[in-house]
Amino acid sequence: MKKSEIKALISLLDDHDDEVALYVEKQIVALGEGIIPYLEEEWEETLNTDLQKKIEDLIHHLQFAGLQTRLREWKEKGAQDLLEGMWLVNSYLYPDIAFGAITKAVDQMYFDAWTHMKDEMHPYDQVKSLNNVLFREKRFSANTKNFHSPANSMLHLVLETKRGNPLTLCVIYMTLAQRLGMPVYGVNLPNLFILTYKLDGLQFYINVYNKGLILSKADIDNYILQLNLNPIDIFYEPCDNLDIVKRALRNLAYSLEKMDDADKATEVMKLLTVISDDEPVV
Repeated sequence: MKKSEIKALISLLDDHDDEVALYVEKQIVALGEGIIPYLEEEWEETLNTDLQKKIEDLIHHLQFAGLQTRLREWKEKGAQDLLEGMWLVNSYLYPDIAFGAITKAVDQMYFDAWTHMKDEMHPYDQVKSLNNVLFREKRFSANTKNFHSPANSMLHLVLETKRGNPLTLCVIYMTLAQRLGMPVYGVNLPNLFILTYKLDGLQFYINVYNKGLILSKADIDNYILQLNLNPIDIFYEPCDNLDIVKRALRNLAYSLEKMDDADKATEVMKLLTVISDDEPVV
């Protein structure tokens, strides 16, 4: 469809005949995300606030549908790239943030961390070295003042402000560690996401939210005991990227609920359904 035809179609959104306007909306939705720049252009040119609101709703609908598709494809490809999955979560509130912006920031941190690593370092020393880069040089830390802010689930904002929740801080830490050749993985503890270093019979845990504090299995045992829960494997063993992104979506939905934004929280739970095994057949 030519640009002139697209602009003519969009102009009919303001048609006084509701049936015509509804038909036009369906036609626009059928064209997919590629039509968004034209919608944005129309939004800027019109002074009609009702039309602007209609365009805003259409853009959100198109972006949300596209995000669902990309999340589904990410899962179907094996959910191999954790940063991509977290970027997709990021895209719900910030659809204009490019994946490259996130990878560029992480690449720079990886280079800085790599320069501190030495051959044959003991695992504890590797962790201490990475801790030094992230928490002393880069000054990353827990966002305790605004723990329930949705911003804590937005990876690009965590990279920018250097404040995050346990999960986003762990994602950054784990991504760097794995690129450095460290066998570090996520662990789905209740109420606290942590990491584990696991290789050849050696296993310990890392509390990234507490500046990379090293923990033993006994520490995890005590934590589980304090919560009055039964110890099960999921509390001790590595989880996969899909589990991490699911938890990120749950965190975001909970944050939005705390902000009294029930509509967005509901939409985020729909995104969670897309990558869950019990996704309904449409």
